[in-house]
Amino acid sequence: MSQLDWSECAAVESVPGKRSGAYVFRGTRMPISTVFENLQDMSIDEIVLEFGVTREQVEDVLQFVAQSAESKAA
Repeated sequence: MSQLDWSECAAVESVPGKRSGAYVFRGTRMPISTVFENLQDMSIDEIVLEFGVTREQVEDVLQFVAQSAESKAA
């Protein structure tokens, strides 16, 4: 799959000097990659509790990926 343009996802941000500029959940230092690294073994609710992000943030990121995949397939 081609690279996603995360700048189009309102739930995330990339700030130079914060986590080396990696995309994180907006207002946090939590990299979005954490969701994908743990989704196989944890539910969304467990991710929310473990990593201090909101369910809405996680769902927004997952929805962004799903919509991006759909638009690439079309």
